[in-house]
Amino acid sequence: MELIEEKLKTLTSYHGVIVNVRLDEARLPDGSTAKREVVEHPGGVTVLPLEADGTVWCVRQYRYPLHSLLLELPAGKLDPGEDHRPAALRELSEETGLEAGELTYLGHIYASPGFCDEALHMYLARDLTRARQHLDEDEFLDVVTMPFDTLVEQVMSGEITDAKTVATVLKVKTLLGR
Repeated sequence: MELIEEKLKTLTSYHGVIVNVRLDEARLPDGSTAKREVVEHPGGVTVLPLEADGTVWCVRQYRYPLHSLLLELPAGKLDPGEDHRPAALRELSEETGLEAGELTYLGHIYASPGFCDEALHMYLARDLTRARQHLDEDEFLDVVTMPFDTLVEQVMSGEITDAKTVATVLKVKTLLGR
């Protein structure tokens, strides 16, 4: 059986600053129909900045939907049509004031593909130099440094729960272990 669902109708109910929300009617593989709610997002990037001595740079920021502070890797959304590599360099510089001499692409993930089309592109940044942090005007965060092994332990213990951070940390841990 072919598992493809065909979009029959769509109704966009919300156009936002970051996301759009639509309700689709789709034909299922067995011929019946179902409603599918979709959040459209331009995508994002996350960067693991790793110093030669094993220090990693993170950010702690308040996440309004969760009403709590999260420790995460530097990250941000793509502007419509923006290439993810320059966006990764931009977000790294904005949030931490770091510039990367080496940037390794680690692939992308879909954090919530059941309802959202957001693709998160992951990078490892090395050969770091310090410049000036320049946050967006509505962005407030603290920069935190720690040993990479401590970050891995926090991911494995469940202390860090941000999906893009978890995935990127585990990819880098695997890459460095080769």
